[in-house]
Amino acid sequence: MAGPNGALGATFKIVRILQTISLIAIIGMAAYFISQMVSNNNAPSDVLVGTLSVTCIAVLYCAITYILYLDNGLPYLITTGMDGALLIALIVVAVVVGKPLSYLNCKVIGSSSVSQSTYQLGLELKKSLSQEGSKVPYSNWIGANKVTCYEMKAIWGLSIALCILFAFSAICSVCLWRRSTAVAPKSVEG
Repeated sequence: MAGPNGALGATFKIVRILQTISLIAIIGMAAYFISQMVSNNNAPSDVLVGTLSVTCIAVLYCAITYILYLDNGLPYLITTGMDGALLIALIVVAVVVGKPLSYLNCKVIGSSSVSQSTYQLGLELKKSLSQEGSKVPYSNWIGANKVTCYEMKAIWGLSIALCILFAFSAICSVCLWRRSTAVAPKSVEG
């Protein structure tokens, strides 16, 4: 059941599958938001474009390394380095996406207690949307409605989860590399 590399190899495969699922979910949500912005004749947010770029590269990487692993052709040490590089990129995504989101309470968007700030946000969005090709600031756009807020928080949460998963897959890769380079002990019998 575990395969030729035992439980460590099975763990690596499961982590790669979870990474791919999370990345595809982020790609779908980010692409939808970019589509909404473009359909309103606005330039997409740099935060979302960056998120989409990093996740597209990461999903291709996950697919390639998974196939190489199944064919026993995965260079474990290089994979560790690449997992580390993607971990750093995903930490940047999580910080940039989450910085304004951490202060935002999605439950109160649209309630009367925040009517003044909602009115101000509406004015800024209307001003931005009225100019064709203008860019809606990310921090304003995420607070436009509850659905957008919750979906952006989902992207943020998945980004944090991906940081953990890529750290874990890097550790698995190092362990698999050590196992593959270990020399079998010599027999003392003559």
